[in-house]
Amino acid sequence: MTETPAEKAEAAAIRRRWITLGEFVAVAGLIISALAFWNSFVDRRADEADRRAERLTETRQRRAVLLVASPSSSGRQLDLRDPIHPIQSVTISYPRSLSIAPTSSAGRLTVAADWFSGPLLALTDAGPDIQSGKLPVIIAADYWDGDNHVTDQAIYDVLWRTEGRVLRGRAVRLDGLVLRQRNHATQAQIDALWKRLAPKPQR
Repeated sequence: MTETPAEKAEAAAIRRRWITLGEFVAVAGLIISALAFWNSFVDRRADEADRRAERLTETRQRRAVLLVASPSSSGRQLDLRDPIHPIQSVTISYPRSLSIAPTSSAGRLTVAADWFSGPLLALTDAGPDIQSGKLPVIIAADYWDGDNHVTDQAIYDVLWRTEGRVLRGRAVRLDGLVLRQRNHATQAQIDALWKRLAPKPQR
């Protein structure tokens, strides 16, 4: 049967609609594929960033020094060690108001009471013989991690006390070392801490 011109026009219009729909489906498929690829790329980048952050955190934790102290010589000094890292030397910085230059120890790592006993005794001179407190200091510990030279810096509190002696006046004795903080281990920070912790001069 011969199609009329109207039927031919309608059939052509239907074919065009199918072509247009097919083109839309194809374009939509491309867009969906592109979005899926982009999401996958973003997810991979995020995963890589997370892994890098985890590795960086692990490296920092592995390199972080935690010094422990044991009093020796009847409290006249503290012997320092880190159970994990082979510390070669330590440098200790004090609050500026004490007017003490930084002190260093290598080999056998120690903190000696004589390094800062003078200013502490002066601050506590008019009070009781027996007093105690905390002295905030920055301890920079140096060691080698493979081929990398590492300096770990943190604020510690040196636990001190004074005691009276029969013939030689008062003395400073050291009882231990406590980690206070790792972040913001600056001179300004220990200066501010010492303003709060320093014994008040007795009148």
